[in-house]
Amino acid sequence: MTTATTNQAEAPLLSGRHGLGRDLAGLAVILVLAVIGYLLFPNNLALLTRIMAIALLVLSLDLVTGYCGVATLGHAALFGSGAYGAGIAAVHFGITDPLLMVAAGIIGGALAGLVCGVVILRAHGLPQLVLSIALIHLFHEFANKASSWTGGSDGLAGIAPDPLFGIFAYDLWGRTAYVFAVVLLAIVFMFLRLVVRSPFGMLCRGIKEDPIRIRAMGGSPTIALLKMYVISGAVAGVGGALNAVSTQVVGLDSLSFTLSAESLVMLVLGGTGSLFGAVTGTIVFMLFEDLVSAANPFHWLTMVGALLIAVVLFAPKGLYGAVAEVLARRRGAGR
Repeated sequence: MTTATTNQAEAPLLSGRHGLGRDLAGLAVILVLAVIGYLLFPNNLALLTRIMAIALLVLSLDLVTGYCGVATLGHAALFGSGAYGAGIAAVHFGITDPLLMVAAGIIGGALAGLVCGVVILRAHGLPQLVLSIALIHLFHEFANKASSWTGGSDGLAGIAPDPLFGIFAYDLWGRTAYVFAVVLLAIVFMFLRLVVRSPFGMLCRGIKEDPIRIRAMGGSPTIALLKMYVISGAVAGVGGALNAVSTQVVGLDSLSFTLSAESLVMLVLGGTGSLFGAVTGTIVFMLFEDLVSAANPFHWLTMVGALLIAVVLFAPKGLYGAVAEVLARRRGAGR
């Protein structure tokens, strides 16, 4: 009995160590890939920075779709709100410090997450998709009509961020923006790892599996999901603000239905319910898209479609999920 009690007491500690090890491994992989990307593509850092901005959007989508089971095709509303929040702060209020612009993006994304969460969580299943599509079109049209603030269809230009920490200016090669993006992605990734492993994260997973049981236990699925939506909006807002800082312009494409749909495709490609999968799917999709569009400008969508069909048919858990499953089986066989 004493041995069993000891094993039970040690289990959370071992689990915590394992989780910390995976967190540090994930951080190390992000940093290593960032260094490799810088060395291999020194003249295409703008694309790599864009990939990291979109990775933040896909991570935020994974929070509500992968971990909470909320169906949405309008998540770009949160990303675009963060981008416009940072851009408006710079152009109309003279807030050009990059860190303050990111803070403005976080606020804009979180507010958009609150609005979208209040509306979308009133429905379930297919009606959620309809509401999310309606919301992204409403956000898009509002940004288009409020041209005095957003620039309308011409985009919000004139964004000129100050040097980072007053030292590192944003150069034409995009090196400062790239390093800034790597640091933001690493920080957000580690924060989200803590969130999904926390009791709150476990509660959201439980809501996805069985919301009725959560209610029977005294929990409130709606409030928990709304909190996660706000967190998701803040994360997407970081991505939007990063995109505004790096490109120094915000267009209506940041609030497009196409971006929402592509972010969902990237999530499915990498694997839902996994932060590692979200990052993997974004990198693979965007690099593959850039490669095939350059190789064959007329038929590149066919190649992208073929890749997605192959992944869905032969790796239904996504690329990362499939690799993780194979490694788990090998470890099990080794024992």
